[in-house]
Amino acid sequence: MRWKRTIQLLDVHAEGEIGRVAIGGVPKIPGDTIADQLAWLNSDPKGQELRRFLCLEPRGAPIGSVNLLLPAKHPDADAAFIILQPDQAHASSGSNSICVTTALLEAGIVEMQEPETVVTLETAAGLVKAVATCRDGRCEKVKLTMVPSFVHELDVGLQTPEWGEIKVDLCYGGVFYALVDVAQIGLTIEKANAAGLVKAGMVLKELINAQVSVVHPEIPAISGVAYVMFRDTEADGTVRTCTTMWPGRADRSPCGTGNSANLAALHARGQAKVGDIFQSRSIIGTQFEVGLLAETIVAGRSAIIPTITGRGFTFGLHQVALDPFDPLADGFAMTDVWGPSAGEI
Repeated sequence: MRWKRTIQLLDVHAEGEIGRVAIGGVPKIPGDTIADQLAWLNSDPKGQELRRFLCLEPRGAPIGSVNLLLPAKHPDADAAFIILQPDQAHASSGSNSICVTTALLEAGIVEMQEPETVVTLETAAGLVKAVATCRDGRCEKVKLTMVPSFVHELDVGLQTPEWGEIKVDLCYGGVFYALVDVAQIGLTIEKANAAGLVKAGMVLKELINAQVSVVHPEIPAISGVAYVMFRDTEADGTVRTCTTMWPGRADRSPCGTGNSANLAALHARGQAKVGDIFQSRSIIGTQFEVGLLAETIVAGRSAIIPTITGRGFTFGLHQVALDPFDPLADGFAMTDVWGPSAGEI
């Protein structure tokens, strides 16, 4: 073969959300910290080239993420990773943390111990502790202790051309979210409404980022609202979610960082306390367990430590490669599959 680049990917999903894990062939990413490496991937042309190679057609697809498995920088971490998606590299993700933990254990990169294996993951947002329940060589479920989550601002009034003024909560759960009660846009969270939810989410994200600036007070590489998550509460208290992702798709999982951000909002409103456990259901009906482990402080503001529990499943192993004569080396996306915003790629 005349390939000039090859990367090996282990295919994993967490409650339906695909999080492929690059376990071989990952190039060296410059940076003294994982946050530095995140910033390089989002700013340097070579970093953007790598993301496009893995996430865009003809080698990638609009669904799912690619997790770059990296050597840990922190002495307590077993491995580090950064999430690549079509728009940019992202700092943290609950579903992808579950995928990475499952991949590390089931591929034998980290030795599996039964009945539990503790894996410490390093992200640009901080350390994530993963406790995996293991049996017969399989990772059955993963409980994550997430990075501190906090409220940036509650009940922000946002003027929209289609829905008038709506209220959004701007909260951090590993990345920044705009949390929107779905009734405000006249939809419900169900599969039949996925296209409508995504279209609304893309509009709202653009409006919010044009009007509001959010930057993590301790990690400048994490800035801007990454996702709009629609939410609702079912009769049994289950939180129903749909996180919308650029350029136009819905997260298939209940969303770990989104539920962490939402838990911070619930705590700030006095609707959640230490020790509480909630169920969160995705647009396709899969579930995460969401817990409030502790209260803490981030840069002088009240914050919480959430936990997210869910399942990861491996479903394939493949290698992507680049032919040096391929005219589509930079990747592409089209609006017929990727949605209207794909025209910006």
